[in-house]
Amino acid sequence: MTAGLGQPKDSLAEWLLIRPEISWPSWCGARLAFEAPARDGFRNFFMATRGRRDSEGTVRLLTALDLAFADAEQGRPLTFALMAKWQRTVLGHDLVGFRTMPGFAKGGRERYGLVPDAQALFEHCLSGSVEPYLPLPSRAALAYLDILFFHPFEDGNARAAMLALAFVLACEGVLLDQVHPLQTTRWADDAEGAANLAMLLGILITAAKRRPSQRRLRRLDQMRQDRRASATA
Repeated sequence: MTAGLGQPKDSLAEWLLIRPEISWPSWCGARLAFEAPARDGFRNFFMATRGRRDSEGTVRLLTALDLAFADAEQGRPLTFALMAKWQRTVLGHDLVGFRTMPGFAKGGRERYGLVPDAQALFEHCLSGSVEPYLPLPSRAALAYLDILFFHPFEDGNARAAMLALAFVLACEGVLLDQVHPLQTTRWADDAEGAANLAMLLGILITAAKRRPSQRRLRRLDQMRQDRRASATA
């Protein structure tokens, strides 16, 4: 869709309009302790989607992912400054600040304008990642979409959004073993799509909890080795 003489609509303005109206789904996630899954979903996702076409950039991205997990373990809040630290690693340079010009994505079909005090408003929106009235999948989805549609950086915003998603989940001790289902186009005026993203995250979290963890797989492997040793004794 376009506005005026072929100019794309302001997706940031559209997002800010629907953001307060999203009907976030309820979620009664399992209360069991979460153990590290057998697969690191985010690491595998980055390697599969970027590894072959940008090996050096993928190494930087995986380093930034490690930084995000470490920051989550230390209990740091999600802020623009924290994201900028990750982004400097992702992009491989220090010239990382909040954009000062309109941003574009999807081949120019989506435009992100500027609003007064955009960075301060973005920081305020990021605080939603710890709001107690929202369940974890909705908080993670909200942070992810805020970054996509505020488009705070001149480059690498999709990567920044995925790192922040991993961070918000990790702050609650949650790791995903499947991330590829999240890879779909998101639109700023799609409130139902935002709610569906939260529902999908809830499914992925529950599925990761139910599948064998690294610890359980190691125990099973050790048991098999012990049985083989006993059989040959």
